[in-house]
Amino acid sequence: MMKKLVKSTGVVFLVAVMMAVVVACGGANNSGGNTAANEGAQNAANNQQGNNGSANAEEPVDESLSGTVIIDGSGTVYPLMARIAEEYMATQQPDVSVQVGRAGSSAGLKKFIPGELDFADASRPIKDEEVAQLEENGLTMGEDVMEIKLAYDGLTMVINKENDWATEMTQEEIVNMYLSGQYADDDVVLWSDIREGWPQEEIKFFGPNENHGTYEFFYEVILDEQDMVTTANLQQEYSTLVDLVSKDKNAIAFFGYGYYVSNTDKLTAVKVDFGAGPVEPTLDTIGEDLDYAGFTRPVFTYLNTQYAQEKPEVLDYAYYVLEAAPQFAGETGFAPMPDSVFAEYKTQLDALK
Repeated sequence: MMKKLVKSTGVVFLVAVMMAVVVACGGANNSGGNTAANEGAQNAANNQQGNNGSANAEEPVDESLSGTVIIDGSGTVYPLMARIAEEYMATQQPDVSVQVGRAGSSAGLKKFIPGELDFADASRPIKDEEVAQLEENGLTMGEDVMEIKLAYDGLTMVINKENDWATEMTQEEIVNMYLSGQYADDDVVLWSDIREGWPQEEIKFFGPNENHGTYEFFYEVILDEQDMVTTANLQQEYSTLVDLVSKDKNAIAFFGYGYYVSNTDKLTAVKVDFGAGPVEPTLDTIGEDLDYAGFTRPVFTYLNTQYAQEKPEVLDYAYYVLEAAPQFAGETGFAPMPDSVFAEYKTQLDALK
């Protein structure tokens, strides 16, 4: 009997000690929460999330991507594509590095053709000889290479702020002044040659060099492939052109509207008369069917669709370009394309999956 009592007492004492330890441990962990309780709550929360996930199984799940997207080409397109890339890396895929260059349309396509780039930006359409070079490298236009129109740009003639006489010009005057031999054999052209009453001062011609699609657009479309004045000073960097014109009262240059609109404190845009009165380049006048149509052009990016199929980050960025281009066009100096254009491009991207 005594042995049973001692044994029972021992059991009671042991249970009491264990309960005290549990209470003490629980009290010690009140500030951080009981581990077992936390795990149970977390499991319950996970189960609840799992149930919710099952109910919404049709909703897409964001996929974290990594890697590099390489883009080069048009200096005109650069502000738009750089803005898209910046937003993509900040809000969409922070582990994807999007590298955007501005070597010029022709220089970018030279890199794109042998497969050095994922995208090539261009301020003019790809040329027949470049399409032939793609085929030599095993790429077919429309199948392995996708052309994407990003926005509309308005070729803008800019002059020095102190120039108060050439603020309005006809399209014919602009073309003739840039044509070699039109006014002088040595291409030293005076403002007074263009219009009676203007200063007898030599015009200083400026523009982007042959690496740029803007030069090719001006030469091929505006000048109709006639020789440009030999006195034209052609530059690689648009910032250099802005600086040169801003410092020379007799200067005139041509480049994309975006570079003008970001330098309105330094330059004046020439209003161009296409036959129905002077038109100022603005986002409201730039477009193929609008008042500034004579100097309007689409700008492009070209996608290597083989890379888009091989690298998820390239395809994902391509989708984002379609979404962001109309959103950021205006703030970077471009008139947006219609939504229907991007809807068609999305269908083409869907077919790559």
